[in-house]
Amino acid sequence: MSALAAGRLDPAESAAGHHNPWLIACVVALATFMEILDTTIANVALRYISGGLAVGPDEASWVVTTYLVANAITLVASSFMAKRYGRKAFFLWSIGLFTVSSVLCGFAWSLEALLVFRVMQGLGGGGMAPLAQSILADSFPKEKRGQAFALYGIAIVVAPAIGPTLGGWISDNLSWHWCFLINGPIGVFALALMYALLQDPRHAVEERKRLKREGVRFDVVGFLLVATFLGSLEVCLDEGQRKDWFGSNLIVTFAVLTVVSFVAMIPWLLTRKNPAVDLRLLGKQQYACCFCIMMATGAILISTTGFIPQLVQDSYGYTATLAGLVLLPGGIVTVISTVANGRLSSLIQPKWLIVAGATMMMIGMYDLTRLYGDSTYWFFATARIYMGIGIPLMFLSVTTASYEGLDASQTDQASALINVARNVGGSMGVSLAQNMLAYRSQFHNSRLVESIDPVRPAYQETLRQATQYFSQHGYAGPDAQSQAVAWIGSQLSAQVGYWAYIDVFWCLSIVAATAIPLALILKKVSLGGSAAAH
Repeated sequence: MSALAAGRLDPAESAAGHHNPWLIACVVALATFMEILDTTIANVALRYISGGLAVGPDEASWVVTTYLVANAITLVASSFMAKRYGRKAFFLWSIGLFTVSSVLCGFAWSLEALLVFRVMQGLGGGGMAPLAQSILADSFPKEKRGQAFALYGIAIVVAPAIGPTLGGWISDNLSWHWCFLINGPIGVFALALMYALLQDPRHAVEERKRLKREGVRFDVVGFLLVATFLGSLEVCLDEGQRKDWFGSNLIVTFAVLTVVSFVAMIPWLLTRKNPAVDLRLLGKQQYACCFCIMMATGAILISTTGFIPQLVQDSYGYTATLAGLVLLPGGIVTVISTVANGRLSSLIQPKWLIVAGATMMMIGMYDLTRLYGDSTYWFFATARIYMGIGIPLMFLSVTTASYEGLDASQTDQASALINVARNVGGSMGVSLAQNMLAYRSQFHNSRLVESIDPVRPAYQETLRQATQYFSQHGYAGPDAQSQAVAWIGSQLSAQVGYWAYIDVFWCLSIVAATAIPLALILKKVSLGGSAAAH
C-alpha cells in the first residue's frame, strides 16, 4: 500500500476503490455487528427455544455451541479463501450464507433443524469478522486506521452488550424466532451495498493470480487439524460443565481429539509453504502479545455479557428484558469510548491505551465483588459502565498494534488469528466462569451449612423470629416453623450464590490484570505523524 501525499490511498490499492472509505467502513461494521450480535442474542432466548421446541435446557444449549464451533472453523479457512477467490467474492458469499441460514433458523421446526441451520449460520459468519478487519486495513492509510477500527470496534464491543437486551425484549414481547429473522432484511441490505461498493485491492488481485498461476492448493490437512482442534476445544469448553467434564464420554472423546489434533498441527503448519494458518505470526513478539491480550479481552467481554444477565435473573428476579437493559448503559458508554479512542489512537501509543483499558476493566470487576442481596440496577449498570470505558481501549488498540510490522499479504492471516483469539478467549472465559461458579458454590455451601447448627443460639433465635413472622402472616404453628426453615434454606442458597459470583468476578479481574505486563512490552507503533514518544 502506498499513501499519497494527501494522506489517501491509490484507489487501485484500496478496498474502497474510488468510493469513500468511510462508507465501506460503515457497511463492514453493519455486517460485522449483525454477525457478532448472534453470538449473544440467542443466549437469553434459550429458555424460550427450549419451551418452544419441547427440549431440555441442556439440549437447547447446543444452539449456542454449534454456532461457535462452526464460526471458529470458518475463521481458519477465511484467509486462504479470501486470497484464492477474492475478498469481495468470499465476503459476499459469507453474508449471503449467513442471511439465508438466519431466516431458516427463524423457521426451524425442530431442534435438529435449528442446529443444522445454526451450523450454516456459523460457517457464514466466521469469515466476516477477519475479512472486515483486512478490508479496513487496506481501505485506509496507516494514520487513519485507528479511527477506522474505532468504527469497526463499535460493532465488535457493542453487539455483545446489545444482544441480551434485544434478545430479551424480542423473546418477552414477540417470539424467539424473531431473534434470527431480523437478520434477513439487514443481511440483504448489507449484501447489496457490499456488492456495489467493495473491490479487491491491486495487491490482493496480484496475489490471487499468483496462487492460481502456481497452482497453490488449499492446505486441507492443516485445515482439518486446526478445525478439529478448535471445534473439539469449543465443545469441551462450552459443554464441559454441563456434562460433568471427564465423567462424560462425550467430553473425554473431544478432549482426546483436542490434544491429538493440537500435537499434530504444530509441526504440520510450521513446515508448509502455504499453511492453512500461519503460526509463524505467533513467533513475532508484537503479534503474540496482541494475540494473548485479545484472548483476555474476549474472555472478559463474553463471560460478563452472559453472567451478569444470568446473575440478575437467577438471584434478583429480573425479566429477560430488564436483565438485558442492565448492560445498556455500558453499551452507550462503549460507543462514546470507542469514538474517543479513535481520536486518542493517533496521539497515544497503543500499549498505554491497553494499560488504561485493562485498569478500567479491573475496576469494573472489583466493583462487582461488592455484590450483596440488596444490590440495585445501577450497581450492576455502573460496573458495566467501567467496562464500557475499558473494553474499547483494549480491543481497538490491540487490533491496531497487531498489524505493526506485517506485510500487506499477511493482513488476512493476522485478522483471522486475532478473531480466533477473541472467540477462543471468549469460550475459555465462559468455561472458567462456569467452573468457578460451580466449584465455589459447593465450597461456600459446605462452609455456610456448618454454621446452621440447630443447637446454636444464633440459629435458634433466627428460627424463632422467622417463625413468629410467618405466624403473624397467617400460618399455623407447625406450618409457620416449616416456612421459617424453608426461608432460612433459601437465604443460605442466596448467600452461596452471591459468594460464588464474587469469586468469579475476582478471577476475571486477575485475567484483566494479565493484559498489563503484556501491553508494556509492546513496541512503539507509528502514529501517522504524531510523536511516537507518547
